[in-house]
Amino acid sequence: MDISATVLIIIITAISSFYGWKNYGFLSRSMFNPYLITRNKEFDRFILSGFVHKDAMHLLFNMITFYFFGSLVEQYLTYRFGFFPGVAIFILFYLGALAISDIPTYLKHKSNPNYQALGASGGTAAAVFASIILMPMQDICLFGILCLPGFILGIIFLGYSAIKSKQDNDSINHDAHLFGALFGIIFILILSPASAVHFFNQVKNYSLF
Repeated sequence: MDISATVLIIIITAISSFYGWKNYGFLSRSMFNPYLITRNKEFDRFILSGFVHKDAMHLLFNMITFYFFGSLVEQYLTYRFGFFPGVAIFILFYLGALAISDIPTYLKHKSNPNYQALGASGGTAAAVFASIILMPMQDICLFGILCLPGFILGIIFLGYSAIKSKQDNDSINHDAHLFGALFGIIFILILSPASAVHFFNQVKNYSLF
């Protein structure tokens, strides 16, 4: 059975997270800690921190979200560039999103020894918003109850992330949600500038009622 890059990333992330919950040394070394990155030149934390999660709920939410939206982005890239180049671009997209979405937080907290965060926030958000640009009217359902077009839930998601970022109290890098979303949007628009026209044509006539 073929395993997609999306599923492979999820498997690696789940294994790393479970191992981190049992091995604090590994978890601590994987944490996104801008102060330690600066002091010890541990730049691999930009990537490692995306493969560990705070708890099972954090892991489950991020990986379910990434499965649906990452799969769509991966399918688009393999259709556009062919299977192997598309998979390679998708993996670079995900790793790039993890690292680049953390840069603003790094600059903000590099002198703060008490700040640390973990989770695939940037990569997941990048996949979500890349998908929204490609298919803005695709319904997304929360818990099988509330279903709204992706671009509406995207706006809600950004608002929630902005609020949680100001609270800064749960070891989750909510700033990475914001900058990961921006990364995903820019990534798709660079590959397919026509997607911007498609997006606005799709949403301009949308009515909630």
